[in-house]
Amino acid sequence: MAAVATEKLPQLKSAVDGLSEMSANEKSGFINLVSRYLSGEAQHIEWSKIQTPTDEIVVPYDKMNSVSEDVSETKYLLDKLVVLKLNGGLGTTMGCTGPKSVIEVRDGLTFLDLIVIQIENLNNKYACKVPLVLMNSFNTHDDTQKIVEKYTNSNVDIHTFNQSKYPRVVADEFVPWPSKGKTDKDGWYPPGHGDVFPSLMNSGKLDAFLSQGKEYVFVANSDNLGAIVDLKILKHLIKNKNEYCMEVTPKTLADVKGGTLISYEGKVQLLEIAQVPDEHVNEFKSIEKFKIFNTNNLWVNLKAIKKLVEADALQMEIIPNPKEVDGVKVLQLETAAGAAIRFFDNAIGVNVPRSRFLPVKATSDLLLVQSDLYTLVDGFVKRNKARTNPTNPAIELGPEFKKVASFLSRFKSIPSIVELDSLKVSGDVWFGSGVVLKGKVSVKANSGTKLEIPDKSVVENKDINGPEDL
Repeated sequence: MAAVATEKLPQLKSAVDGLSEMSANEKSGFINLVSRYLSGEAQHIEWSKIQTPTDEIVVPYDKMNSVSEDVSETKYLLDKLVVLKLNGGLGTTMGCTGPKSVIEVRDGLTFLDLIVIQIENLNNKYACKVPLVLMNSFNTHDDTQKIVEKYTNSNVDIHTFNQSKYPRVVADEFVPWPSKGKTDKDGWYPPGHGDVFPSLMNSGKLDAFLSQGKEYVFVANSDNLGAIVDLKILKHLIKNKNEYCMEVTPKTLADVKGGTLISYEGKVQLLEIAQVPDEHVNEFKSIEKFKIFNTNNLWVNLKAIKKLVEADALQMEIIPNPKEVDGVKVLQLETAAGAAIRFFDNAIGVNVPRSRFLPVKATSDLLLVQSDLYTLVDGFVKRNKARTNPTNPAIELGPEFKKVASFLSRFKSIPSIVELDSLKVSGDVWFGSGVVLKGKVSVKANSGTKLEIPDKSVVENKDINGPEDL
């Protein structure tokens, strides 16, 4: 690889120099990423050296001291905090145009509305000014700028900045695609959320927050409805001077591919499935040995970010993402923010309740959060106490339900699912209003037939393959 690298890098470099759409920071960041990739410097994990982290390294949430009822303590903590949401993703997989964060989640409110309401409530209640920062990508920037105008009368200062814009590389020639005349958006890509640290710094926002006395940033995906500000975690970090904290939560069978925290050569680090040797993949997926996974809720000290970015020390594992776009094989190199944990001093994980991880990745997740399984309190989706089972129902909806618009039109109203264990729907199925689903339910419309579940039906532990089964 090294010989190939010396050949490929100069031509790539000169091509990148000619790309006027990139800033100087983006050019050096990109070249840096590519040269690390070509030198094949990936950290090799020796399986036998992996240790399960102790409770000092992955702190059980229940063992953290709670915050006193004293309003002044809470205000003191909140005055040190910045909330940052990763807002670079589009809603395309759910059939929506524009940023994913503007999909309506519940009661006509979008992800972004809920986030603003949550911070607005904190700022009102404790007379503080917690700012909200959105990291956009070039895909979401223009739309987001227009959308945030609707919050001008709220008491939340909203800041936006763009993550880097890197050129996709044509795989066989190893040249930037835009240099070969691919001038539209498809020639470019945002390089993953590991880019949050340099981009926050390069935007000038980080220095501005430091000058206002801010100390920590709470980073989370904008589609994780469980990622609300948690004072107990913030208090712990300030008291123990932890520069970085990753929220992890116990794995269920649905999360076997999620990255996990390990102790390795005396440091805490993230282990992703891509780093696992083939012969150990099943072990990695086992819930017995690796019991926790990364929620991507991260708390990071701002001064530490500045120090590490300036020293160019955040050399996270590179995730090569090969794609085929318009018939051309391209390569995009990405990094993940969670992988940065091993570069920070005194970094910890905190093992949080599952309620802090409620991502909406598909309409099946939307069904959960729009149902009677949750209620909306102060912009936060709270789980219904009437549900005794600690895990949520497993929901599988067929391709007819994939897009938000089709999903909404196929449910006259969202069914009651408080007592549901699992639901599998396939084919041309339509739900009436006031339907109640309990236990294990499967609804399958045979090819070419339309199957309607009548209003007010109660379906319990049933396989429905036609009207005669109702």
